Amino acid sequence: MRLTAIAVFCSCLAFGQAAAEANKEYKDPAFRTKLATGLTSESRDARQKPKELVAAMGIKPGMTVADVGTGGGYMLKHLSGAVGETGTVYAQDVFPDLLESAKKTGAGLSNIKYVIGNAKSSELPENSQDVILVLDAYHHFDFPAPMLASLRQALKPDGRLVIVEYHKNEKSMANGRGLTHIRLPREEFVKEIESNGLRALEVKDFIPEVQWMGIFVRR
Repeated sequence: MRLTAIAVFCSCLAFGQAAAEANKEYKDPAFRTKLATGLTSESRDARQKPKELVAAMGIKPGMTVADVGTGGGYMLKHLSGAVGETGTVYAQDVFPDLLESAKKTGAGLSNIKYVIGNAKSSELPENSQDVILVLDAYHHFDFPAPMLASLRQALKPDGRLVIVEYHKNEKSMANGRGLTHIRLPREEFVKEIESNGLRALEVKDFIPEVQWMGIFVRR
């Protein structure tokens, strides 16, 4: 059964969009508007632990950091404060309306740049990023291989890609959605990422039974 599942997954990567199921609702602009509001709510802090996340990423003043799949811009104030006035934060998303929401969230933050990407490329500048954060967004990558290639290209030689992703279990998301919404368990995600020119420095639970964190560097 395991071999069959892997074969089906590989077939999906070859002939279709890997995240078609997870992205189905995102085709609706009304859903994206509602999503942006929910994702930027301050009530999210208690469960997401943004300060702990920034600390775990090792961000220092003066760094250039990207928030890939920024959505409504929830992490922008935290990243902006961490890099300081001498640093830069790139807020990236593939949906123009979500990026507009992020601009409202980031209003008043002078060190934010906004980038519209697409399903196969982050469109981040080459060799520009000290740290790239992909928070709860990796499972939305329709084309993981080219997107990972673009993220790898955007990293500085000693840069780090930080992926924080939901566990594939019944506890990670409301109503057990993690079992169907998340396409792979952590171990398979890590294998996929490492097969695309990256190497894991550390993989651990970030929020037990809810999220894991992987820190990757260029091979």
